[in-house]
Amino acid sequence: MPDTLQTPTASYSADTLIRVNLDESPHTNEKIHNRWHPDIPIIEWVDPGDDFIVEAYDWTGTQIANNDDAADVRDVELPQVHYLSGPIGVRGAQPGDLLVVELLDVGPLDRSQWGFNGVFSKNNGGGFLQEQFPTAQKSIWDFKGMFTTSRHVPGVRFAGLIHPGLIGTLPSREMLDTWNAREKTLFDTNPTRVPALAELPNTQAAHMGKMTGDARDAAAAEAARTLPPRENGGNCDIKDLSRGSVCYFPVYVEGGGLSMGDTHFSQGDGEITFCGGIEMASWLHVKVSIIKDGIAKYGVKNPMFKPSPVTPNYDDYLIFEGISVDNDGNQHYVDMTEAYRQACLNAIEYMTKFGYSREQGLAILGTAPVQGHVSGIVDYPNACATLWLPTDIFEGDLMPGPDGPTKYLDGSVNVPVAPDL
Repeated sequence: MPDTLQTPTASYSADTLIRVNLDESPHTNEKIHNRWHPDIPIIEWVDPGDDFIVEAYDWTGTQIANNDDAADVRDVELPQVHYLSGPIGVRGAQPGDLLVVELLDVGPLDRSQWGFNGVFSKNNGGGFLQEQFPTAQKSIWDFKGMFTTSRHVPGVRFAGLIHPGLIGTLPSREMLDTWNAREKTLFDTNPTRVPALAELPNTQAAHMGKMTGDARDAAAAEAARTLPPRENGGNCDIKDLSRGSVCYFPVYVEGGGLSMGDTHFSQGDGEITFCGGIEMASWLHVKVSIIKDGIAKYGVKNPMFKPSPVTPNYDDYLIFEGISVDNDGNQHYVDMTEAYRQACLNAIEYMTKFGYSREQGLAILGTAPVQGHVSGIVDYPNACATLWLPTDIFEGDLMPGPDGPTKYLDGSVNVPVAPDL
């Protein structure tokens, strides 16, 4: 497709229920929140069959700047995240129903045609590869229509598959109590671990939408953080939930309380960089309906999704295998996490042979339309995971051959890093 093809913009054929001002703190906007709690007030009501537009901040609430300094990623205030637009109520939705959310379209805000990818410091957030990459890093990605490139990662260009990383419904009181109890139990098994085993309720930087005063403070003290995915959906980071996808969310409170945000221009499976795929401020055009008693009718415990019919057309992949044997040679029993970690590390090491730094290789795996697969989970003691790297995203030829690899980069450009102070 030509570079001039533009991502559709929200000059909007539907009503815009939520707008964001990127020059102001999200805490000035009553239609934004960053915690899960059943008492967060519904800020807009719609009818089944309605479609509408929602604007959203990037997940950090504009903490990350478009520059060549990764200090903002290193020093990010994680209790702020994620900033979500909502909650939106659907008239007639009751606990036990399924809320059907059609994602009609999604894109970056016209006034913010860029995004960022980062890796947290091990001492402030950490991540999937924190032992191998303990230092904060950042790359900036510019959007040109449906394509993106980065001044920090030369020789790479790919089409975006824009999607909300986080979308879900409000929990009931019973569900919130269940979340808090089980995550506290896990946390207590190693309370001094850095990063923590779970992010427990924390009033620091809590934004509870329209709530104020004592009610706000009481709710913030027990509200669930938005970091993990849970039974309400939440931070699932499913890269195929792009335009044309359909989500089926359990309803736990009257109206459902739909919220969304954490939008990515593109992301590799697993979001292994943790500080995002390519994070951006966005607009989302959605349509809602209800399946009465849908939880019981379909035996639903967690949300279900119909993926987008729109996907980047990459046909050539180089597949990297990983097994559940760690870098020190220790055997792990059918450990898919370790297997996928090893597949990622194998891909990163391979890319260094063509001139990419290890940090650039990690950024590519976090941002590009990389596929991750559970390839074998029964052949004990090893699990087998595979990472599918699309070779068409590279300007150079990265396939192996008898003449050995060609170094396309000379090391003069790298992603910004910010060591701990």
